[in-house]
Amino acid sequence: MAEAITPGQMRHALAGFSTGLSVVAAEVDGQIVGMPANSLVSVSLDPPLVSLSFAHTSTTWPVLRQAERWGISVLGVEHEEVLRSLRRPASSRFDGLQMEVRGQAAFVDGALATIEVLPRTAVEAGDHTLMLLDVVALDRDEDREPLVFFDSRVRKLAR
Repeated sequence: MAEAITPGQMRHALAGFSTGLSVVAAEVDGQIVGMPANSLVSVSLDPPLVSLSFAHTSTTWPVLRQAERWGISVLGVEHEEVLRSLRRPASSRFDGLQMEVRGQAAFVDGALATIEVLPRTAVEAGDHTLMLLDVVALDRDEDREPLVFFDSRVRKLAR
């Protein structure tokens, strides 16, 4: 019988898979709440669906879940400072960041792409909740370059 895979082994192996960097955010009770997310996945083109996953240990997730609409901002190379801000405690995470709120959905100004979503289905998946999300609006700035997460570090793509 094979030995159980540890969380450290899982993290190390998957660090070899590069992902984009995004921020999911919404306005709840007059405050912007949200967090960085590198789990954004395209699920379906018709109907348009994406997914995100949230750790059960997150203190932001239960608050974000209260919003009916969320904004997902795909970060570009000029957003490294945004990522540093998002490491702050949840209560001050968005202080000083330029954000645009449309309804309840909140977006980082100048994002490479914006995706407005409605939560559809929650699936309990190990130590995370996987959320299936209906896409209701989106936009992309083709002149911006992405930030990526690879080997547990933020990186820029080389041309």
